Amino acid sequence: MTTALGTDRPTMTSADYHRWAAEVRSLAEQRGAVILAHNYQVPEIQDVAHFTGDSLYLSRIAAQTDAAIIVFCGVHFMAETAKILSPDKRVLLPDHAAGCSLADSINADQLRAWKAEHPGAVVVSYVNTTAAVKAETDICCTSSNAADVVRSIPEDTEILFCPDQFLGAHVKRVTGRHNMHIWAGECHVHAGISPSDVRAKVAAYPDADILVHPECGCTTSVLDLISSGDLPADRTRVLSTGGMVEAAATTVSGQVLIATETGILHQLRGLNDRAEFIAMNDRATCRYMKMITPAKLLTTLREDTGDIAVPADIAAKARAAVERMIAIGSPGRGGE
Repeated sequence: MTTALGTDRPTMTSADYHRWAAEVRSLAEQRGAVILAHNYQVPEIQDVAHFTGDSLYLSRIAAQTDAAIIVFCGVHFMAETAKILSPDKRVLLPDHAAGCSLADSINADQLRAWKAEHPGAVVVSYVNTTAAVKAETDICCTSSNAADVVRSIPEDTEILFCPDQFLGAHVKRVTGRHNMHIWAGECHVHAGISPSDVRAKVAAYPDADILVHPECGCTTSVLDLISSGDLPADRTRVLSTGGMVEAAATTVSGQVLIATETGILHQLRGLNDRAEFIAMNDRATCRYMKMITPAKLLTTLREDTGDIAVPADIAAKARAAVERMIAIGSPGRGGE
């Protein structure tokens, strides 16, 4: 087994991994900490975590657990969301530089200016946003419940949807909502999964099931190909990462093409060894997610560092936006 332990990327042997994992779990127990890992984390961190899933699922686990310390192996906005929902707990992020191109595509000042241009509009923000943006939001959404959130808003009310343009376009399409304005943001990894990737992989694996994340730049093309009969409608689904996990566990297909960040393949393969899970684009890797290395996780636990802080006034407003979403319906594991 090999992995990146630090910036010089040394090799971790199987024996090294077991020693590392044992120390991580021991320190977590000593500190009363629970380790949460996003689906896109490196395999070693997914394997040592107490819970693995999408960011909102993990944040809700953080709120429900009795642990006083949450070690969040993900990116910065995810740890912020956990802190928003667990204000009385410490939330530690092993590398505060682990950002998100999608969350960074809109800030609170930009959202305030956009709101000023559309007085009376309801702001719907994807959970993949900073705490400051959530605080300027009326209601949050996940990729699995975004359409339901939009449908819950009176039809004659304008909607400002941010920050993901591909998810927004997908929701606008499935809801038929015409008074919905969409921010031009994107996840650089998902945006890079192109229609040409889909065509090439479908040609190479013509009998495979196809699972596509709605943040992908290829989503519209995939739906157009389904409409034209060039992709099998019965074997093609647009799903959140949580939805992909659920689908992978029960699929009877021999091959499944996965259009999202490649880190999820480790979990899918562990859930179902009867199917071959294949990346739609092998280069779809988030460098921010991979900044949380085994070495940094161990350092966080050894040194008790990495605290995430969200100002109380921002946290309160952001929490209200998340709770309004949850009141519409539980996203379960099917978050972002």
